[in-house]
Amino acid sequence: MTATYTAKDLKSSSEVKWCAGCGDHAILNALQKAMPEIGVNHEDLVVVSGIGSSRLPYYMETYGMHTIHGRASAIASGVKTANPKLHVWQITGDGDCLAIGGNHFIHTVRRNIDLNIILFNNQIYGLTKGQYSPTTKKGQITKSSPHGTIENPFNPGELTIGAQGTFFARTTDNNIPQMTEVMKEAALFKGTSVVEILQNCIIFNNATHEYVTNRDTRNDRQIFLEHGKPMLFGEKNDKGLVLKGLSLKVVNLGKNGITEADILVHDATTPDTTLHTMLANMKSPYLPVAMGVIRKVKADTYESLLEKQIETAKKESEIKTLNDLFYGGDTWEVK
Repeated sequence: MTATYTAKDLKSSSEVKWCAGCGDHAILNALQKAMPEIGVNHEDLVVVSGIGSSRLPYYMETYGMHTIHGRASAIASGVKTANPKLHVWQITGDGDCLAIGGNHFIHTVRRNIDLNIILFNNQIYGLTKGQYSPTTKKGQITKSSPHGTIENPFNPGELTIGAQGTFFARTTDNNIPQMTEVMKEAALFKGTSVVEILQNCIIFNNATHEYVTNRDTRNDRQIFLEHGKPMLFGEKNDKGLVLKGLSLKVVNLGKNGITEADILVHDATTPDTTLHTMLANMKSPYLPVAMGVIRKVKADTYESLLEKQIETAKKESEIKTLNDLFYGGDTWEVK
C-alpha cells in the first residue's frame, strides 16, 4: 500500500543547517523517499531525535521532537507506548546513541518496542567539534585523544544483536536507492529496527568509511545481503562467503571447483544469533562489510504485550469506575 503523499510533502520550510557535503543530506533525502511508500498516514508519522546530526526533525513535515542528548530512545519509547498506532522514527548519532544514550538504547532493543532507529555512524562527535565517540577507530587522533584513542570501539551491529535485537541492517550514505529500500524494510518490520548508516562527516572525520564506500571499489568491499539468496559479491559477482570451521571465508567462483551451490545462503529470519553476529562483525580488508538486512526475526513487541496486559487487568478488576475505587474497601463517615 502506498500513502497519498509524496517526498515533497515531507520537506519542511526550515533551512537545512548541515555542512555542504555532509552525508546527512542524503539520509534525509532517502527517508523522505521511503516514508510515503510504507502505507502509513502522514499524520501518524513522528520523528524523535537526541542531538547532533539528529536535528533532522526540524527538516521533516511531520510530528517530531528534538530532545536532549542521549534520551531519544527513552522519549521515542514513551511516544510509541502511549500511542501504539503512531509510526515512530528515532534519529540518532553514534555518540548520542551509544555513549550517553547507550543504556536507553540497549533496553529499547531488549524490549523490542516497535521503533525505527536510524543510527548515523560517522565515528566522531561532529556537533561538538571532533571528539572521539564510541565507534571511533582505536588509535585515532582526535580533539579529545591527541595521542590516539586507547578504547576499543563498539560495533553497532554486534551491540544490537547482543541486546537481543530482532532487526539490524546497515547501509551507506552515498547509496540513496539502497538506503531507501533498507529504510522501507525496517519500517515494515514489527519490533525495534536498527539501521546503521555509514555516514561521512566532511569536517571532522572526512573519508572515515572511504575504503568501504568508494564508488569505484565498493562492489569488492561490500556485500549486500538478501534473505534467501546466496552471499555473493564482487564487481562481477564472482566472489562468495563460505563457512570454514567457525570462521567466514571469501572464495572465488570457479576456483578449486567452487560453485554457487557452495556459497552460504542468507537467512535473516533464523532466531540463532551466531551467523548474524559474524556477518555484522565482518571487516575489511579480509572480509567484505555486510550491507542490507542482516537480521529480521519475528517476536512480540513490548507495546502489544502491554496493551494485552492492560485489557486483561481491566476485565479482571473489580474496580470499573472512579466511584468503585472511592467506595471500595473499608469506608467510614465523619459526622
